[in-house]
Amino acid sequence: MDTRVKVESLFDLDLWSAQKLSLVEQALDRWVGQSAPASLTQPMRYAVLDGGKRLRPMLVLASSEAIGGNPRAALRAACATELIHAYSLVHDDMPCMDNDVLRRGKPTVHVKFGQASALLAGDALQALAFELLTPADDDLPESMQATLCRLLARAAGAQGMAGGQAIDLQSVGVRLEEPQLRHMHQLKTGALLQASVLMGAATGHAEPSAYRALGDYGAAIGLAFQVVDDILDVTADSITLGKTAGKDAEQDKPTYVSILGLERSRGYAKSLHAQSVSALKESGLGNCDALYALADMIIERAY
Repeated sequence: MDTRVKVESLFDLDLWSAQKLSLVEQALDRWVGQSAPASLTQPMRYAVLDGGKRLRPMLVLASSEAIGGNPRAALRAACATELIHAYSLVHDDMPCMDNDVLRRGKPTVHVKFGQASALLAGDALQALAFELLTPADDDLPESMQATLCRLLARAAGAQGMAGGQAIDLQSVGVRLEEPQLRHMHQLKTGALLQASVLMGAATGHAEPSAYRALGDYGAAIGLAFQVVDDILDVTADSITLGKTAGKDAEQDKPTYVSILGLERSRGYAKSLHAQSVSALKESGLGNCDALYALADMIIERAY
């Protein structure tokens, strides 16, 4: 009898997520914008609080649970990934980038507060992410702090999110081959999602084989998330998305749908989901119900 299937069938993702989200929201409310000038506090908090799926924090917490990690470190890492994600959205939405006016169902930060405030708020959120990972008043081992900072910095920088965004800007109106598109999305979107999983694993002592398997899981769902996003850009409306629908096609950006078509894109998302499930099975970890459920949730958005 497959005991994992039996346990998984009893797992309540909504209940688990509600409990974890409460912890994350309280921590973000406590940490974001403290001691900053009022003109900076307002756009920082507007960019982070009361919106977003919080997928990256959920992946950190689920991965940390799977390996029995330090819950205090996991909460700090979870919030740090969300701050990096939020800062990237603030900057990506600005006129010099994607020039978008809607994010998380409300006006973008530069529309609400002006471009200068948006730029500074993004800068401050990025810095705060690393401040959270290096607390002076917590007993987190310095080696763990360093590992968490390294993982997040690599995912956010030129070999991750920023590098992927640079390729994205250069690719407007350009016909990319699928491997080129995959590389761009592995950097722009996948790197931070994979890092979220690995940061959760870094809050404890995962065996090398389990750590590699969690990395493979994170890579698969990271790319799957972007494939599904490309699908939703042509199948969902702006209210459902919380951002401007059809923007990629309008700006002539290469997407999985434009290259593979809708049905092949859905098939590819399913194959990536299968890869993520296979990786978790190979990890040898017994407490992966939340990770399985989060992978399911990512794919189900496309249908």
